[in-house]
Amino acid sequence: MPKKKTSYVQRKQKDEPNKKLIIWISSIFGLIVIAMALLLILNP
Repeated sequence: MPKKKTSYVQRKQKDEPNKKLIIWISSIFGLIVIAMALLLILNP
């Protein structure tokens, strides 16, 4: 039983940085997409 509890805690600790990493990657990807769209719109 204690082994399962520790693994669950470790899994929870691992999930939090992953969520932050996903948010960072998605926000950077979104910024790149917006920048590319603006360049395409502004270029005559």
